[in-house]
Parts: sequence; C-alpha cells; structure tokens
Amino acid sequence: MTASQPKPARVAAPHKGGGRRIWFNLHSWVGLKLSVFMAFVCLTGTLAVLAHEIDWLMHPEIRVAPGESRASWGEQVAAIQRAHPEWRINYLAAPHASRFAAKAATVTPQGRYRYVWVDPHTGQVTGDTHWFNAHRFLRNAHRHLMMPVWVGVPLVSALAIPLLLSLVSSLYIYKRWWRGLLAWPRRERRRRFWGDVHRLLGVWSLWFVLLIALTGLWYLVESLGAGARPLPEVPSASTDGVPSAADPAAIDRAVDQAHRRWPELEIRNVYPSADGAGLVLDGQAGTWLVRERANAIGFDLRTGAVLGRREGSELDAHQRISEMADPLHFGSFGGWPVRLLWFLFGAALTALSVTGVYLYGLRVADAMRSAMRRGQARTGVNQHGEGRR
Repeated sequence: MTASQPKPARVAAPHKGGGRRIWFNLHSWVGLKLSVFMAFVCLTGTLAVLAHEIDWLMHPEIRVAPGESRASWGEQVAAIQRAHPEWRINYLAAPHASRFAAKAATVTPQGRYRYVWVDPHTGQVTGDTHWFNAHRFLRNAHRHLMMPVWVGVPLVSALAIPLLLSLVSSLYIYKRWWRGLLAWPRRERRRRFWGDVHRLLGVWSLWFVLLIALTGLWYLVESLGAGARPLPEVPSASTDGVPSAADPAAIDRAVDQAHRRWPELEIRNVYPSADGAGLVLDGQAGTWLVRERANAIGFDLRTGAVLGRREGSELDAHQRISEMADPLHFGSFGGWPVRLLWFLFGAALTALSVTGVYLYGLRVADAMRSAMRRGQARTGVNQHGEGRR
C-alpha cells in the first residue's frame, strides 16, 4: 500500500469479542442462506429500473426520431382508432423519453391485451406489441416472483428484514467504516481482494441499502393489510351503454380546459371511459415524490364539465408515504440520470450478494487447507507421504 493510499478501516476479527462474533456470524448466515433469493430479487429489480429502455432496444415499434412538433392527445387517439377501430383504449401514456413512442394499452375484441405505439411528433401509429414485454416480466418477477400476488408480494417484501439485519451488522463489525470510502482493494491475496471489494461496495451503498430496505418494509406492511386508504375517486361521465370510441376532438377540448384550470398539471396519461362519454387525465403537478395517479381531473366529454379533481398535495400522511414508495424504490422521480444512478447502485447491491457468498466459500476453503496442514503436522507426514524417522 502506498503512503498516499488511505488506510482501510479495520474489520473486527470474528474471533475477538463475543458481541462482534455474534454480529459477524449473523451477517454471514443471513448472506449465505438468502444469497440466491436476494441476488435474484436485486437483479430483477435493477433491470426493472431500465426495463423501458430494454423494451426500446427489443422492439422497433417503440423507437421514434426526436422532433419539434407534437401531435395532440386527441390526434394520437384518432390514429389508434383508425388503425384498430375495434380495439378499446384503456389509456394512452406520454412517451417515456424523447426517442420513445407514446404507449396505448388496448384490448382486442377477443379480450387480449396489446400495446399500440404512436409517434408523438407525427401522430402516426408505428405498430403494436404484446402486453407481456420485458418491463412486465421484470416487474412481475421482482414484485411477486410470478406467484399469486397475495403470496409473492409478502415473500419478496420480507427480504427487507434480513437486508436491514445485514446493514446493521455490517456497521457493527466494520469499525470506522467511513474510512473505507476511499480504500482501494488490495491485490495481495484473492480473499483479501474480494473482501475489500465487498466492503467498498458496501460502504458506498449504505444509503441505497437503507432506502431499499425501508421501502421494502413498507411494501410488506401494505401487503399485510396496513396500507393507506384508497385515493379520492375522480369520476368521469358514464352512460352505462355499450362500449364506444371517445371523440378525439372532445378529448383535445378537455385537455385544453385542464391546462386552463390547472396549469401546473403536466398530463402524462389519458383514460377514456369504455363508453366514450368520459375522460380522466393524470400526471405531475408540483407535488414532489408522488405517482402520477395522485394528481387527476375528470371530465364529461359530452358537455365538457369537470366532474372531479384530485391533488397530491391534499393527500394525508399515510397516502403520501404510499405514493412515494414506488418513486423512491425504482428511482422514477428524476429522469434518466436518477434511473441510471439507481441502476448502478442496484447492480452494486446484487454484487454484494454474490461476493458475500464467494467470500464465504474462500473462507471455508482456507479453513480446510489450514486444518489439513495442521493434521499433516501432527501426524508427521511430509510432502512425499512418508512419516518421520
């Protein structure tokens, strides 16, 4: 180690001090027993952060060239209706980023779900894809392991408890951990190198581990029945008649009225009612760390009347916690720089699970070699298998 390199923080030896030994053994036991499960959940969650980008790479229908012009919401709905007149539109979502098409979730007459993609600049349909894409696969695998939600969500969320135990135990056994922020891994021995890598990833990821553990603990609380009460309902007109296509011109009039009445609202999703008589718009409106559904406004498309409004700033504390859990857990609140940061630290969290198991294996291998050498020394066996004379 050079003189200019920071001295690594000392890791408490597991054999010294009964309390530290207990914490060390707990840290090792939790990491070993749950390593595969933890690594899978961390990996799928990490990939889910960039799941839309993965779909963008896989499906040319999603890719569009950036442009200055912008087709209105009504024009995009009209394009979908022309391309698929018998398909019902559940909602139309704004593009994920500048080179993404707008996404409409639709239902075919046969009851199948399809995504229809629309170029937001030209207002032309670029194609359609299956509902079960990379984003849906990764979210379902991460959230409930493709199991029934009532089983899978509590099972995955319960990982927050061992994650918190790992965090607390690591702080207890790693003395003066903040000194490890600038301690580069030493290459003297394989076990020492990977131990330093594990600790370096750990100290830089402490804040992220705490964030993921706390949001995961909240998901566990919600899954066990202590979730926030439903958000206030935003009604839209309904004639209880047969399904019918919404009038694109009426949608644009409603959007214009929403901008006048609520200029802070950045519309991200458009929900036409099944009978075409009503519309709900939602998006962001200046309330920090809430899902888009927290801000919504409903219209009667026949009369243009506003039927209801919901604002994120008016939610109670319990609802606000519920609404901020997803943005914090997946980093969806700050654009691609935040998502990239979440992806990198998610990869570090996954690597912690893998390197922890690898270190355990190296420790066991070293112990076995030491035991063999002690046994050979006691029996007096030399390198050639001959006893002492």
